[in-house]
Amino acid sequence: MSLDPAVRARIDALLQANRAVLFMKGVPSMPQCGFSAKAVSALDALGADYAHVDVLADPEIREGIKVYGDWPTIPQLYIDGELVGGSDIISQMLNSGELHVALGLPAPDRTPPSITITPAALKMVRQAIDDAGGEVALLVDIDRNFRTRLNLGPADPDAIAVEVEGVRVQFDLAGARRANGMTIDFADDMRGRGLVIDNPNAPRPVPAITPAEADARVRRGDLVLVDVRPPEERAIASVPVPFRTFDEGRAAIEALPKDTALAFLCHGGGRSGRAAEEFRAQGFHNVYNVEGGIVAWSETVDPSIPKY
Repeated sequence: MSLDPAVRARIDALLQANRAVLFMKGVPSMPQCGFSAKAVSALDALGADYAHVDVLADPEIREGIKVYGDWPTIPQLYIDGELVGGSDIISQMLNSGELHVALGLPAPDRTPPSITITPAALKMVRQAIDDAGGEVALLVDIDRNFRTRLNLGPADPDAIAVEVEGVRVQFDLAGARRANGMTIDFADDMRGRGLVIDNPNAPRPVPAITPAEADARVRRGDLVLVDVRPPEERAIASVPVPFRTFDEGRAAIEALPKDTALAFLCHGGGRSGRAAEEFRAQGFHNVYNVEGGIVAWSETVDPSIPKY
């Protein structure tokens, strides 16, 4: 497949104007795929300066960059006009220190974090390791929003690792810094049954606001309500106060002053909570999640709102 000369010229100009360019899905504050999020997390861990291109907003670049570097997937990182690779290669280079060298940055701090695994959690982890054949490590992945994933995988000599009573626990460079002081415990209660994480470095959850308080503040004009549900859900049930939506994208809401009071609403509070976290990550510091969503609004404020 040949590359349109005009698209090639656009890509050339981007690479000439910026030492490091990440072609990704979404933007660094809100990646639209897990691989792009992984690449952003690696670059952010370095404190690196880089330009980004949202290929979802530019179909010509989305297809053209795959041909330009003969690399079929997104994201793609270029440094000094040369293709580095995708998210896995970026992570590998981060952990080995090669990415620092490529960007002219000081060598990374590879000090292992101090973590605690409770006896109950150790028992569960050891059982999982035995079931997997015994030759694996516990992999801890902590993203830029402190979402933590635990998996089993092969021991990686380039990973930052700690030994906890015979269990090898591995981190990538960014995760190691975020994990210091973390506790892995085992729970069998209202939280569910399994391993749970207590990380003192994680930001506090977005505060909740009751439907009654949100209703009153919207009517006073000192709160912007954002209903994150799609139109088909809002057609079933909507609140009788002014609200905004994501129907035409998020740009108009993202352009509001960062001190704007925002409250996010969905069916039960899950989707709105994630949206609130995303806006807080963009620098909005007066953000709330409507507790219980429109179901609670119907139960506590306006029983005429249908439930579904």
